[in-house]
Amino acid sequence: MSGAASSLLLVLQRNNMKSKDDIRFYMHLTEFRTYQDYLDSRVKPLDLYYTKSRQLARKLVEQGIRGTILSYEEFEETKAAVLAAQAPKAKSRVKRKTHVSAGKVLTDTFLKELAAREEAHRIGKMNSIIFLRDHNLAGQEISGYIDYAHRLLTHDLEPIFRGDQKLMPLRSDLCFYNWTKQDTTSQCSPNYEVMYDSPKSLLFRNKRDNKILDLEFLLAGGSDDDFQRIPIQSDLYTQVVLYDHHIKTF
Repeated sequence: MSGAASSLLLVLQRNNMKSKDDIRFYMHLTEFRTYQDYLDSRVKPLDLYYTKSRQLARKLVEQGIRGTILSYEEFEETKAAVLAAQAPKAKSRVKRKTHVSAGKVLTDTFLKELAAREEAHRIGKMNSIIFLRDHNLAGQEISGYIDYAHRLLTHDLEPIFRGDQKLMPLRSDLCFYNWTKQDTTSQCSPNYEVMYDSPKSLLFRNKRDNKILDLEFLLAGGSDDDFQRIPIQSDLYTQVVLYDHHIKTF
């Protein structure tokens, strides 16, 4: 066993992390940039609703209302040990495949924006959500919210970047709505949980860092440090909006 791996094992044992689930969770501590981000991952929307203060909600979480929480010192020590153990693995990664947008002549702004984000999504640095509104082949107006990273993994998007096909919302996406048929579906993806705060309020919780995207808040002009709303002018689609989310892994 390497020195880094031995140090990590000692830290996990000292923090009483015995089960596989415990160890799996603490191996993800590198996703939180700061101790405050770690506490935020345990803060629930109802906590903020009742306390009206993120600082107070963090304090309550730190005191154990959401279960056992690492202290600041335990967080920093465990995170450092995990980073040290992961370093050799990171150096041995093989060269990645050429991206599907590479080498394509792109004229539409939306496709250019998707191509610019492909690398970051494939390596897990971003988890953007795409809102699309357009008409299907039957002439019906449809719209939906697409987990871009998940779509990259599950579909061949090269025809999209070649211009042979259009990227369209599917019933398997986070949300899908057929305005003509009044047909709607929603389901979670590997990266996002779909949440309904009220009948008119749709939220998406990122499963990696627990940050929550409040669509109505951003649409109303609110500012969010974790999500950026970017309307895109496209010649191919009726309406496009990108909700960019950068994953903090350091």
